[in-house]
Amino acid sequence: MAFAIFGGTFDPIHSAHLAIARHAAEKFGLDYVLLIPNGNPPHKPGARRTPFEHRYRMAELATEGDARLKVSRMEEGEARSYSILTIEKLKADHPGERILFLIGADAFSEIETWHRWRDVVRAVEFIVVSRPGHRYDVPEDARVHRLDDLDLPVSSSRIREELRRGGEPPELSAGVVRYIRENNLYR
Repeated sequence: MAFAIFGGTFDPIHSAHLAIARHAAEKFGLDYVLLIPNGNPPHKPGARRTPFEHRYRMAELATEGDARLKVSRMEEGEARSYSILTIEKLKADHPGERILFLIGADAFSEIETWHRWRDVVRAVEFIVVSRPGHRYDVPEDARVHRLDDLDLPVSSSRIREELRRGGEPPELSAGVVRYIRENNLYR
């Protein structure tokens, strides 16, 4: 059994997130991708985020009907969301399973600033998402698979701005747009 962890703020979750997760599952023969909305990410201190429950619920709605995509509450709460703690918990809960870490090249390029980053590098294989031909440094001992055959220029900040103006961004599923409207989010 093999699965990938895919963390992020998912504020809101959009078509590029889903395309990346599905493509990674297909390309690397994963049983599923576990989407984990961040609770309190250390690299975004004080950042304004939509409350966790709304981001979690939107992720559920966006992944509905796709058995390869699962959503987790693992990082819910006010405690800092350190990747190594999430990885260690998943390894304990899924002994013997192959766990990969799906990450964008921009975040991967900062991995050496992460809490216990060497432990993270030793604990998982990475699937690094980047633009075709993009170069990035790979720390010693890191096991990296490239996912650079997708070009998805989608911006969460642009989507939030369009929502603020009352628009319905095409990158959002109908269920997510409906949920946003019903809960008066991004206004």
